[in-house]
Amino acid sequence: VDTPQASSLKAAIVDHLSLSQPNQTFIQTSTNILETAGFTVDYYKGEEVTVEFYRNLPIYGYSIIILRVHSTATEAQGTESPVTLFTSEIYSKAKYVYEQLASQLVSVSFSEEERERGIRYFGITPLFVSQAMRGRFQNTIVVMMGCEGLDNPLMAEAFVQRGAKVYISWNQGVLASHTDLATTHLLQHFLLEKRTLIESLRETFEEVGFDPVYESLLIYYPFDAGDY
Repeated sequence: VDTPQASSLKAAIVDHLSLSQPNQTFIQTSTNILETAGFTVDYYKGEEVTVEFYRNLPIYGYSIIILRVHSTATEAQGTESPVTLFTSEIYSKAKYVYEQLASQLVSVSFSEEERERGIRYFGITPLFVSQAMRGRFQNTIVVMMGCEGLDNPLMAEAFVQRGAKVYISWNQGVLASHTDLATTHLLQHFLLEKRTLIESLRETFEEVGFDPVYESLLIYYPFDAGDY
């Protein structure tokens, strides 16, 4: 990315998984790659990943946002649904009433067992991104490291409509260890070796392969961003 003052390049690492699957090595490695590429890096730990945090995300002016967040595109009964990004904010019927009525926020759980025990969190839907976020992304690159982020394009479309340049994610489920590995390879090729996005993803795939359990791979939206 050519810019007159490199210091204006800002990146965010949103580490919602620090609460359930912390990986200090990934944070350190990706921070080093971003800083070497001229970015100032802001790190957000799991507790900070709230509804209001997501609402204000576009106004911080990040060029790259790495969402190390739990996500799903599968309803409890196994049907496909829009991608939902988890927050660490405990769900309550009485909070964000308008956003819930407008299907911008839903309740999510890490497992069926947690849901039955009443452990639920607020989840962000594509409608929240398109209708409730403040400001616009400035051609931001969004790397959504969670499960099923591109199982369907609804979340990707919402980010792009909100000003993101490209949205990169997995087409199915993914292990935390695998997405951590793949993302560092991707950042290395794209930011330090200055490869195009499609070359960087190809190279990453050759090195790390499909996810060992879910056989998913990293893809991107919109399709014409591959030469970026």
